[in-house]
Amino acid sequence: MDPLQTLILAIIQGVTEWLPISSSGHLAIAQKILGIHEEPALLFFDIAVHIGTIFVVLITFRKDVIDVLKAFFKLDFRSEEGKLALFIIVGSIPTALIGFLLLYSNIIETLFSNILIIGIAFLVTAIFLYASKHVKDGKQLNYLDSLLIGVAQGIATIPGISRSGFTISTELLRKVQREKAFKYSFLLSIPAVLGAMAATIMKDHATLTNGNFDPSLTLLGAIISFIVGYMSLQLLQKIFMKQKFHLFAYYCLIIGLATILLHFLQ
Repeated sequence: MDPLQTLILAIIQGVTEWLPISSSGHLAIAQKILGIHEEPALLFFDIAVHIGTIFVVLITFRKDVIDVLKAFFKLDFRSEEGKLALFIIVGSIPTALIGFLLLYSNIIETLFSNILIIGIAFLVTAIFLYASKHVKDGKQLNYLDSLLIGVAQGIATIPGISRSGFTISTELLRKVQREKAFKYSFLLSIPAVLGAMAATIMKDHATLTNGNFDPSLTLLGAIISFIVGYMSLQLLQKIFMKQKFHLFAYYCLIIGLATILLHFLQ
């Protein structure tokens, strides 16, 4: 990977990681167009940019993270923060099971290399986003909601399926109160992203140990993904609270159709 490729992929990761338009789908398409196939460098880069974007969530929701951790270690599960900790644990279970199945069965590698499937997945994301348009929220989060949202997050491992798009749309369709839906979606992403990075390192430790990579470009990718990711999350929060979340469905529809067309033209 050269500096220009690093810059392009880091910006794509930063913009698409938190917006409901699938970072994995965009990165898969970009890597194919740019002709990037050097696996060790990509693995290092992927881990670095995810570290950059997860710091965005940790900083944005730092108070909530601290409060949830305090309640958890105090075993205070009657408070709002303690209940939220339990909801995060419940939601993380199906995410981990689905992610483990896709990663260690090598299904995910097949999906990343299939542009047609990615295009169809973008269309599925568009349907979910648009379906959440007219739903009235207001309900408190419960254990069943958490479980279903965790399943949605696990399914979002598939490139083209947006994690934030699928989880937030599921919450809205379950009529969960809007502000809590937004917060829970991103707090739930923390163990999911950290777990995915840990699983990738364990699965591909031999490749990472023996592979060559440029530390300066890897660090550049992490920094850029953090800066751009922070701006994209702030933008998403404003759009979401204005109840314009469904507008991303039109973009996913366009990119989905374009990706399917790319498959038949190559």
